[in-house]
Amino acid sequence: MEDSKEEMVSSSSLELQGVIGFNGAVRNGLILHPGDQHIIYPLGSTIVVKHLTENTQTFLQKGGHDLSVSCLTLSASGKYLASGQHTHMGFVAPIIIWDLETYEPVHRLELHKGNIQDLAFSHDEKYLVSLGGRDDNKIVVWDVEEGEAICGSPASNDNGLTVAWMNNTSTQLVSAGNYHVRVWDFDLATRKIRPHDCQLGQMKRFTNTVTVCNNDENLYCGTETGDVLQVNVASKLFRKSGPNKKARLFQNGITSMTKTHDGKYLIVGAGDGTVALLSLAEDDLFKKVRTVKFDGSISSLALNASGDHFFVGTTACNIYLVCVNDFDFELRNTCHSSHINGIAFPRGYSELFATCAANDIRVWHSKTRNELLRIQVPNLDCLCVTFSPDGKAIMSGWSDGKIRAFKPQTGKLMFCINDAHRDGVTALECTQDCRRLVSGGEDGQVRIWQLDRSSQKMIASLKEHKGRVSSLAVNPSGTECVSASVDGSCIIWNLEKFVRQNCLFANTKFMDVLYHPDTSQLLTTGTDRKLTYWDVVDGNPIRILDGSTTDKLTCLGITEDGTKFVTGGGDKLVQVWGYDEGYCYYTGYGHSGEIVRTAVSPDQETIISVGSEGAIFLWAMPEIEGLE
Repeated sequence: MEDSKEEMVSSSSLELQGVIGFNGAVRNGLILHPGDQHIIYPLGSTIVVKHLTENTQTFLQKGGHDLSVSCLTLSASGKYLASGQHTHMGFVAPIIIWDLETYEPVHRLELHKGNIQDLAFSHDEKYLVSLGGRDDNKIVVWDVEEGEAICGSPASNDNGLTVAWMNNTSTQLVSAGNYHVRVWDFDLATRKIRPHDCQLGQMKRFTNTVTVCNNDENLYCGTETGDVLQVNVASKLFRKSGPNKKARLFQNGITSMTKTHDGKYLIVGAGDGTVALLSLAEDDLFKKVRTVKFDGSISSLALNASGDHFFVGTTACNIYLVCVNDFDFELRNTCHSSHINGIAFPRGYSELFATCAANDIRVWHSKTRNELLRIQVPNLDCLCVTFSPDGKAIMSGWSDGKIRAFKPQTGKLMFCINDAHRDGVTALECTQDCRRLVSGGEDGQVRIWQLDRSSQKMIASLKEHKGRVSSLAVNPSGTECVSASVDGSCIIWNLEKFVRQNCLFANTKFMDVLYHPDTSQLLTTGTDRKLTYWDVVDGNPIRILDGSTTDKLTCLGITEDGTKFVTGGGDKLVQVWGYDEGYCYYTGYGHSGEIVRTAVSPDQETIISVGSEGAIFLWAMPEIEGLE
């Protein structure tokens, strides 16, 4: 065990080629750089800097976060980026200041615990203010140049939710949250911040977001109840609220807000997906000018330098570009917003791959990372996906117990096998000749289907597993298959006689199984964190490796030449192993959730991993000296 641990620690880092994903749950997490050439957004513990026209990506990982990023903010000139993260209760939640010219971390600030709720740079980039999460609830002002804390204070008796600096001075800032809005005076000489509560009268509100007008005269507070409050900074008094309640414009509260560069309008995003342009003219304050509605709650609004377009990020993990003048929009980026269940490459073709999650299947282009096709079945979960070996069909298993096949070019339904498995189809594999389909279900059954041009007929039902079938693998000749189950067994089935050929047992819930390309051995993994090599003929274990020291392993992938294999699991690490050596050579960091599936492209140049957070990571397959 100790040897294995030393091996994993000493492994090199995998090179990340690209990611498909956007964490729309991070409020104000989508940022447009002042140069209008790059957008910046979080994805798990990784921060992505994406070039808008060239579609290239840079990743802020080295020396960065080890858990999910919780908030981002950019300095006025675009030189510095600050990011905070979630961590476990009682543990330090670091803030990292990045230099966006070198993409290197400048300072690591550690004072808050549990979570970083919000961050903001002063207009002159000298100071950074941070707000801790629910269990911390402290405001701290930091010196950006030195990377040291200057002063701090509890945000309020109630939870703080947002913080911002004034636009023209670095001696005042504002914070808001549950039942409070506060203006703070920052005194560098005495190293103190002093709060002044704004008097809101009878208004009892949770304030999610605050925008300061251009001349620092008024604050505009977006609330959980869907109204905007205007508060005078000098007097600290509430002045007006809007829009008109009868309009019921912002359902589910206001979640994001920004002002136009001329200060004449507010752009407001709501929890129901509404984005509205509101007038700030005194005689028409908060009057609706125009609206548009998107899928998911609005989490981010980012205005470009010229002020004629803005980006919208939603909790459905979509990014839109919207024209301010007419609210005409286009979808610029899309990805899965929930747990990804499966991944598959077409046999012998590496240019595209398919993923399945929630109620859809998506086909992606490997090089551009663009979505080519989306197949949706409402109100159902797609649990597994695979391509037929001839590439003419996308086979999928669903939570309603049906197997559905779709055309890969159009997404049109080719056929549907009803009642394939009770409670859901969890695993699918095709034989090389495309004439048979093997399926596994939540009920523990393994079934073989005869596929003809006009019909699909079940020719065998094999019931020996006592738990969910988690994985299937068919040998190249199509004469046998192996099924892995959470009941602690893997069964090798004869596909000619439809009987059990051999059975493998271990004290684990098997999560994945695959054949070595020469079909002489099987490789399995599961909740015991072990990697086990098995002899196909006699079913005995040949070698057992410690695959992880912290959490279960959930998935495997292997190169077509059989020299390397890939693992992933609950420890959020992608690891590349030499098959014969049993040594972990490379480790990939970036996922913030459990890795659900991994796959190696047929050309053996790319590793793809998908996680429970909805992220798709593309890694360069490393060359290992002596294995090529």
